[in-house]
Amino acid sequence: MTDTPATPRRRGAARTEELLRVTLDLAAEVGYAGLSIEAVARRAGVGKHTIYRRWPSMAALLLDALSLVWASNLDYRDTGDVHADLREQFLRSSHALASPPIGPIYRAVIAEAQADPTLRATLHERFLITVEQSTLDRITRAQHTGELVAEANLEFAAEVLCGTLYYRHLLSTRPIDENAIDGLLDMFMAAYGTSTRTRVLCPPPGPQRPDAM
Repeated sequence: MTDTPATPRRRGAARTEELLRVTLDLAAEVGYAGLSIEAVARRAGVGKHTIYRRWPSMAALLLDALSLVWASNLDYRDTGDVHADLREQFLRSSHALASPPIGPIYRAVIAEAQADPTLRATLHERFLITVEQSTLDRITRAQHTGELVAEANLEFAAEVLCGTLYYRHLLSTRPIDENAIDGLLDMFMAAYGTSTRTRVLCPPPGPQRPDAM
């Protein structure tokens, strides 16, 4: 009778994803302050060296863990209505930023990055640029289909659209709710939209007073 070979230990990509998900689960339970390489190793049932072989620091581990769950929040729908697609995406992203595990971890990584130039550069390259580029791609497609004015340079517009929401989330006590998102999109469509559906930000002037004529 031949002995059944033992199931090989999961390595490579499978083990890496397992450790990232353990990190996210632990972060949701204990918050950033309770996270450490040692705590993740204990929860995963591995030695610290297994984690340090993949990530040099807790911040690096958290960045990869965020990437695992954040990527699905960066994909815009393309229904042919740029206003609706931006609104749906911003509502989904704002909910993710306000909820565990993404919200608390992202705030913590942002704070760590202020004192770590390397982490700050990595955060910019892996998250912020990706968010801006995803938004730029969607509004550029809308420009090509005639929803947005053809002559506009949309790079700065994409930065403003994303930056406003991240400013509210990270630095302000004001909520990222439907009113905030609608107000932001109203300004964007008033500046760049070509449709008669574009909302008017200011009411039309009333009749002139006789003494002003």
